[in-house]
Amino acid sequence: MTDKTQTPASSDASTATDEQNARHDGKMKKIKAARDRMMAEKIDKKGLVIVHTGKGKGKSSSAFGMAMRCVGHGMKVGVVQFIKGGWETGEAKLLAQFPELCEFHAMGAGFTWETQNRAQDIALARQAWEKAREMMRDPSYAMVILDELNIVLRYDFLPLDDVLAALVDKLPDQHVVITGRNAPDKLIEAADLVTEMTMIKHPFREQGIKAQIGVEF
Repeated sequence: MTDKTQTPASSDASTATDEQNARHDGKMKKIKAARDRMMAEKIDKKGLVIVHTGKGKGKSSSAFGMAMRCVGHGMKVGVVQFIKGGWETGEAKLLAQFPELCEFHAMGAGFTWETQNRAQDIALARQAWEKAREMMRDPSYAMVILDELNIVLRYDFLPLDDVLAALVDKLPDQHVVITGRNAPDKLIEAADLVTEMTMIKHPFREQGIKAQIGVEF
């Protein structure tokens, strides 16, 4: 008796699952057809201006993730770090193992509250920008990462108009990635891709835990 009462229930469940699968498959076919039509209208290749901003963690980490992708594809990357320069970071160590594919320049003296020397910070920012412009004129670089450039712009260490003009004149197939909090509105408007990192929780604020090796640097 037990086997007989259980068999119909099992059969009904199997039938319902088959119907759900069929509806799902049909829906996915429609989505695939619509996506194929959309993709057929898209541009195949374009050098992008990419901005990572916001108060949350992960702006530089995401940029260096793209650097790893480029290296993995045999594409050359140039990195200029504004502001930063005092820390020995894991990404710098790793990318240094591929000198033919990545040129890495940490050209800051540290966070502005540590340096407490605006004249020095401006001079270093301008030197870093010259290096960045050199890379942006060189077609051998598939991607140029300008780490913490937004901080430099926030404190007026560089003229925003000069940066925007350089982005307009950049090489057509070259990607430029800009990171840092408080990206200027004009830069956001000029960019092709903008991501804002939002902080929900952070161990430094919540638990008083300092920056962790392998997580922050």
